[in-house]
Amino acid sequence: MKNQFVFGVSALLTIVFAASCEHPMPESKSGKEYSAQIQKIIEEKNEQIQEFYASGMIDSAATHFADNSIQFMPNQPAVVGIENYKAAWKQNIQFGKWEFDLNTQEVKASGDLATEYGKYTMTFMPNDTSPIPAMEDKGNYMVLWEKLDGEWKVVWDAPVTELPLPSQDMDSIE
Repeated sequence: MKNQFVFGVSALLTIVFAASCEHPMPESKSGKEYSAQIQKIIEEKNEQIQEFYASGMIDSAATHFADNSIQFMPNQPAVVGIENYKAAWKQNIQFGKWEFDLNTQEVKASGDLATEYGKYTMTFMPNDTSPIPAMEDKGNYMVLWEKLDGEWKVVWDAPVTELPLPSQDMDSIE
């Protein structure tokens, strides 16, 4: 009886071991290879976003942002939520053409989250009624992406300009 028990346990362990060898380990959702895969996806999305801004298609650009997204605009309060994002950018495009050039430098991804570091240039060409003057900007940005319902979406967007503040006449400060 003791031998039958040992034989049964041995047979069960052999079956479990053999079955585990047949199934490959799941693909890693972190590391350099995974981050490189996600970087390609993000670069494709950035191409679309650039085109949407240049064409004034804010509702289309918004499809790449999470409902609870936060966009940190330079020298302004943060734009919180997708509806506020659409309203702010629909107002901005009334005044002229916005062109962005987004260049992803690196992505670090793990699971359903990815952080993108990049460099940008931005050009604004005002129309005749614009209260905003023509301008150019360049700098760096950090974007937190999250995979939501199978799609990578912008959750936090934070550009940081490299340009110095406009100089002020020191006499006007005193």
